[in-house]
This record gives sequence, structure tokens and C-alpha cells, in this order.
Amino acid sequence: MLEKLFKLKQNQTSLKQEVIAGFTTFLTMAYILFVNPMMLADAGMDHGAVFVATCLAAAIGCIVMGVVANYPIALAPGMGLNAFFTYTVVGEMGYSWETALGAVFLSGICFMALSLARIREWIVNSIPMSLRLGIAAGIGLFLALLALQSSGIVVGSPATLVTMGDITSFPALMATLGFFIIIALVQRGFKSAVIISILSITALGVIFGGVEYKGLVSAPPSIAPTFMAMDLSGALEISMLSVVFAFLFVDLFDTSGTLVAVAQRGGFLDDKGRLPRLNRALMADSTATIAGAALGTSTTTSYIESTAGVSAGGRTGLTAVVVGLLFLAALFISPLAGMVPAYATAGTLFYVAILMMSGLVHVEWEDLTEAAPVVVVCILMPLTYSIATGIAFGFISYAAIKLMSGRYRDLTAGVVVLAALFVAKFAFA
Repeated sequence: MLEKLFKLKQNQTSLKQEVIAGFTTFLTMAYILFVNPMMLADAGMDHGAVFVATCLAAAIGCIVMGVVANYPIALAPGMGLNAFFTYTVVGEMGYSWETALGAVFLSGICFMALSLARIREWIVNSIPMSLRLGIAAGIGLFLALLALQSSGIVVGSPATLVTMGDITSFPALMATLGFFIIIALVQRGFKSAVIISILSITALGVIFGGVEYKGLVSAPPSIAPTFMAMDLSGALEISMLSVVFAFLFVDLFDTSGTLVAVAQRGGFLDDKGRLPRLNRALMADSTATIAGAALGTSTTTSYIESTAGVSAGGRTGLTAVVVGLLFLAALFISPLAGMVPAYATAGTLFYVAILMMSGLVHVEWEDLTEAAPVVVVCILMPLTYSIATGIAFGFISYAAIKLMSGRYRDLTAGVVVLAALFVAKFAFA
């Protein structure tokens, strides 16, 4: 059955090799089990229910990707998108988390429609690479700010807006140690560096930091507080269109970039540099987002950590299915997830920020009309505490700078339309 479904021999792999690859991928991305519930809890959502939703959404996404698309690509609620959900849509814009879930659901429907209509490539190609790189880096800086805040390293100041906190406090020291552990272990080739750091700092918190030990395993918490709690009527309001677009936009480029990166690493691209069964992979991604919103979590997307499994020998969808099964098994470690303090995940957020900012090396810095909008996006996202605002000003600045510099031929219809819509949003908000 496995041979017929995943074509193991044709892909020059084996059951053992795929299982090892699945475990490898899971260990590199299991941190989401601890980070996502903590982050969405800040939006007022039930921690236990979000933990279950995270496990189930990831399992559904991985299994659908493996069975339908037959690629070793794992999915889970995306970093950056969960921050946008909590700190921008709910925190800054003031919408309820139920309405935010409705927006995630609608963005998944739109993603599926774009995949079925085969116009995804046109949208992706119409957005300049510099803006795509800038958005990813801006989200990274936003996550870095969240990490520094949650650990108390950076605090608010009425005089200077922000300032240094008490860096000798236990949370600040533990967050710093956790970050150093991740970097050191990654540099030494440990695939499970992030999860080792989170568990180590949590253990130190139990011993010295007042974290209450709640056990390691138990029956899964109830998902009732978040299951089918999304408010679709609220998400359909005109004022929410920009939010739905932001969820869709970030997921679209995050998924596209991840699929290409994993495909290149695994040698899955054809002679023309295209990914076979691309639409199936995109359908799996959009299906996971829709299911995740119904269950009670932010956007579910493909994970770049899948390259770890590919490097370990993963060649088929069986790798993704193994990851999905491991997420199902993780349902029983909810007490452990509930013990993890914010400072134990701060180092993870900062590490993810580094990964997301690495793309800045590809920006054409010698061309100011390309570089300036990137800096606008990167600076405004953390300083306005809004991913959506950073994206908006990125498009506006790109269009204005190109037009005023006489480089209007560089503008695509998509950029012009989006820039105009963002201007109208600020003008009539």
C-alpha cells in the first residue's frame, strides 16, 4: 500500500529513510506546539484549546500534503502570521479573536480559489522581489521585538518610547541563555536545537524560576472553546478586507518561497525549473488553513524546516505523513506545553527572526528605488507594531518612489492597484 501511494522505489527511498526524515522534520518544528498557544493566548484564546487546534491543524496539513501531493513538506500554524493575528488584528485593531479566525478562514478560501484558478503565479510575479524580501524581514524584526518584550529585555519608556529593561532579571537571563543554546546547537548540526532550548529553559524555570510542574502527559484538553468559534459575518465587513488580504498575501508568498526552497533542496523541480503537482501542494496548504481556522488557530502554512527532513533523506509524502502522526501523538503532552514560560520561547522567536531576515542579502542595495521600500517595510512593521501597516507603506513607497524617479516602467498593475487601495484605506479610515 505504501509503495502504491508514495512510490518509494521510484523515488529511491525506503520506509526507514522516510520515518527518520519525518522525525527529523518534526523535531525542528515542534517548537510551534509551545509558541503558538502562548501567542494566541495573548489574544484571549484558551491555551489548551489552541494547543489541540495547533496539533490537529498541523496533522491535517501534513497528512493531506503527503497523501495528495506526495511531497515531504510539513505544515503547521505559521510564525509571523500568529503574531499578526494576536498583536495587530486583535491587539492594535481591536477586533475579537473570533473575527480574526473568520478572516483566516476567508483567506484560506481565497487561497484555494487562486490555486484552482491557476492565477497564483501571476499574483506572485506581479509583486517585486524586493517587497517580498522586505516583508519577510519586517516580520522577522517584529518577532524579534516580541521576543525582547516578553523577556523584559526591552520595556516601554515615556521619554524614549522604548528602553532597556532589567537585563539581570531571571526571565531576561533565561531568554538570553535560550537564544545562545539554539545558535550553538544549530551551528553544531543539532536538528532539534530549538526544542532542546525550550525544554532546557523550562526545566530551569521549574527549578529556579517559579514555574509550577504540571506533569508531562495527560488526556488532550477540550477544543470546545475555539472549535467553530470563527465570526464570518464580522470578517466580511469592509474594514476587514485589508486583514483578509494581509493573511492571504503573507501566506501566499511564505508558501511559494517554502515550496521552491524545499523543492530545490530535494531536487524535485523538473527540467524547466517548475514543481510538478504544484497545485496539489497549494491545495493542501489552503485546506490546512481552512481546517485550522475552524479548529481555532491562525494560518497554517508550509514550513521551511521541511528542508531538514529532506536533508535526512525524505523524498516522498510519507515523510510528511510521519510528521502529521507525530503531531497527533503530541496531543498528549499538553501539561508540558502549559508549563513553558514566555522567556523560554523568546530565544526561539529571536532565532526565527534571524532566519526571516537572512533574505535581505538578496536585495539590490545599489538601486535605491528597490532598497528604500525594503527599509520602509522593515522599520515600520516593528515600530508601528503592525505587520499590515508595514506591508501597506511598503507598497505605497515602492509605487511613489518608482513613479517620482522616472522608473514607472518597473511598476506592475498589481503594485499600482494595491498601493492605491492602501492610500484609500488610510485616507478614509
